[in-house]
Amino acid sequence: MRLLLAEDELALSKALTAILERNNYSVDAAYDGQEALEYLEADNYDGIILDIMMPKVDGITVLKEIRKRGNLIPVLLLTAKSEVDDKVLGLDAGANDYLTKPFNSRELLARIRAMTRTQAAQANSQLHIGNVVLDRATYELSTPSGSYRLANKEFQMMEMLMSNPKNLISSERFMEKIWGYDSEAEINVVWVYISYLRKKLAALHANIQIKAMRNAGYTLEEIV
Repeated sequence: MRLLLAEDELALSKALTAILERNNYSVDAAYDGQEALEYLEADNYDGIILDIMMPKVDGITVLKEIRKRGNLIPVLLLTAKSEVDDKVLGLDAGANDYLTKPFNSRELLARIRAMTRTQAAQANSQLHIGNVVLDRATYELSTPSGSYRLANKEFQMMEMLMSNPKNLISSERFMEKIWGYDSEAEINVVWVYISYLRKKLAALHANIQIKAMRNAGYTLEEIV
């Protein structure tokens, strides 16, 4: 699941990103409201964690703009403000939930799960191709021979492949969707993770395989 974190306090942003990634979320970080809107224009997210007090464009304005565009993405507001009027303002502007700083990381994670639950429930929790099943709820890749619980980026790559069987997915597309625009990772990291997945599929005696097309990308196909 991919989240956009819009928080201008650098230390807090880094801490929250680390917490979220440890809990199997993929995170893009924006440090002002204008940047957050640009991220939202460029890509799709499963939820947004949005600080109210941000430079350039404040969080409430960002939220109103999101809803004005007809985007129903779940939004959790973060703020140092605790007055009832501020909470009402944020919720009336279209927020799904509201969390006041300082907060416990376990509560943050619980609120993210709660606000994204409806969206997640709408999607089929399992993908099936050949004798392989990928469970979106548990990150489990399985066949009748056994199962592996995938790491975060392994899961996201496998989900992309199984959601687009026989479709060519370029390394650049994997980088953009999983590592994000600001990643310092080299593009050969895609090949490394493809290698991990191939080994797991082989160990599970899967009847699907990841094929590479030189200088083009990867496809997922059943073994004939």
